[in-house]
Amino acid sequence: MLESTQDIITRDGAMETFIVRPERHGPHPAVLMLMDAPGIREELRDMARRLASVGYYVMLPNLYYRAGRDSMFGPGALVKDDPERDRMRAIRTRMTIPPVMQDVADMLSFLDTQPEVKPGPVGTHGYCMSGPYSLAAAARFPRRIAAAASFYGTWLVSDAVESPHLNLAKAKGELYISCAEHDELAPLPMVAELKALFDASGNRGELEISPHVHHGFAFPQRWCYDQPAAERHWERLIALYRRNLGG
Repeated sequence: MLESTQDIITRDGAMETFIVRPERHGPHPAVLMLMDAPGIREELRDMARRLASVGYYVMLPNLYYRAGRDSMFGPGALVKDDPERDRMRAIRTRMTIPPVMQDVADMLSFLDTQPEVKPGPVGTHGYCMSGPYSLAAAARFPRRIAAAASFYGTWLVSDAVESPHLNLAKAKGELYISCAEHDELAPLPMVAELKALFDASGNRGELEISPHVHHGFAFPQRWCYDQPAAERHWERLIALYRRNLGG
């Protein structure tokens, strides 16, 4: 495979982005892979590589780029009271949906200039804090985002501007929402509320609760990694993209 790190020019600066794609048989459908709160790290790059290996042009942007080049964190970002966690949270708590939608628009414009990218529909999926971003993008860009997924997305029902629960009916692409049974950032009563709204939206997608697992179950280096659930996540995601993007 071929990979690089490029600066994608946005309205707010240069967004450092890891890009990986197959070496042969292009052009390939494009996918935006949106990071979780601890940010860009090799674990996520490896996941992007796995998705690229089955036929996709994958962009993994550093959504914290507005905070500067040092907005990447060590393992301490996952440890309570660790300085790295405090530094990460200081940036994370300033993140809102509207500027990320600007970033998605700029990434879509970038994709339109790349000969290695197959013209047409794009997919997006987000983990943790980016679950809402992925679903919001499907509503904001319904003619372009043909498939969007959220994996243990946080606070999918909230009072945030463009909160996903407000705009499910606006998404024309297929949605897949995966929640963990044990997740204080997406508690089951909230998931039940979201499920009712999702069913009422008429979207042809699915909301699924993975039983017995915790928030973060798809990340191989996380304490709560669950291999069967993680492999199910890959099965669901790749099938979603195959149905809607080809590849």
